[in-house]
This record gives sequence, structure tokens and C-alpha cells, in this order.
Amino acid sequence: MENDQLLIKIIQNGLPLVSRPYAAIGEQIGLTETEVITKLNNLIETGTIKRFGIVVYHRKLGYRANAMVVWDIPDITVDLIGQKLGKFEFVTLCYLRSRNLPDWPYNLYCMIHGIDKKIVLQKITELVEKCDLKQFPQQILFSKNCFKQRGAVYYPNN
Repeated sequence: MENDQLLIKIIQNGLPLVSRPYAAIGEQIGLTETEVITKLNNLIETGTIKRFGIVVYHRKLGYRANAMVVWDIPDITVDLIGQKLGKFEFVTLCYLRSRNLPDWPYNLYCMIHGIDKKIVLQKITELVEKCDLKQFPQQILFSKNCFKQRGAVYYPNN
């Protein structure tokens, strides 16, 4: 368990930007690359780590328009539609959330980044057409501010 806590402390600050980050982490804590990967998979499977992914600093990459598109998709088809949306390379997040009725009927969330608003709207139109989403209520919510972005913190940095 001690290695697990140390591993979590290391990854919560981001992976090293090297060709084999898990090997580099393993060197720090006395594990092989394979052991690090196995431990991370176990931590995810047991729910100890809820999410494991990258934080994209999209503004630094030139993406100035960011839209969260929300849809009200019937529960029976939401998984299938979410899987379709997630296959588009310009969709950076796609996930299911509970509705908050009666005020908020939307259950499928999809994030799209672009260099300008026009391009993002074109991408949304492409999604609607290719995934046959015209019949589902939606809202497009463009970001106005960029807040601090970071991954989960499980242990305070010492």
C-alpha cells in the first residue's frame, strides 16, 4: 500500500515528459515500468483513482473557442450516441451526467475546442449531421473564462 500512495503522490503532479514515463516513475519508487502500469490499472479498477487522463492547456495550443454541447438524449440510446461522439478526433470530452429536472434536462456532455467560434460551430454541425442528432434538444455553451486546470489531488504536496 505504501508504494500505491507514493505512486499516487507522483502522478498527481503529472507524468514526466519523457518517452517512457512509467519507467521513469518506477525508477523513483523502486518499481519496474510494468509494475507501475499494473499498479495504476489496479488503482483505477478498484476506484481508488477515479479519473486518469491528461489536462490539455488548450489556450496555450492556440484554441480560443471552447464549447460544451449538452444534449437531452433518451436513456436507452445515450450510451450508443456517446460512443459515436467520442470517436470524433475533435471531441475532447464526452460523458454522461444525471439530469436535474425540471430545470436541466441534459444528460450528454461533449467538449469541443477550436481556434475560433466559427470552426467550433462547424464541428458541432458535423456531429449533428453524422450522428443524426437533429431531433434531440441541445444547448451550446461557449466558455468565457479559463480557470485553473489541473488533475485530481489525493495527497497534499509536501
